[in-house]
Amino acid sequence: MKIIRSRNFPPKNFSAINLFGLIIVREDYGELSDVEKNHERIHTRQMLEMFIILFYLLYVIEWLIKLVKYKNSHEAYKNISYEREAYSNMYNLDYLKRRKPYSFIHYYRKEKI
Repeated sequence: MKIIRSRNFPPKNFSAINLFGLIIVREDYGELSDVEKNHERIHTRQMLEMFIILFYLLYVIEWLIKLVKYKNSHEAYKNISYEREAYSNMYNLDYLKRRKPYSFIHYYRKEKI
């Protein structure tokens, strides 16, 4: 996993973003923890399963649907199935060793409270 630093990207309310397996971290954020790196590794696995382009297409579609539902961009983001899987399992540093392919599908049915 390659990590690079950027002064202005991602936006201020995000510490890092995973683009095609490349992690971009805000310069002013500091070092990513092992837990944060694990979160991004989960996203990389999801991307590979969905052939990258399909991952981003479905990510945006799901975010738009959640945005209509929650009327709040942050709530929409937190409820995307890919994010729900990554946030739910980022503290388990062994998660990717036992994760079954397409595990994010289980998070479509669940809604965050």
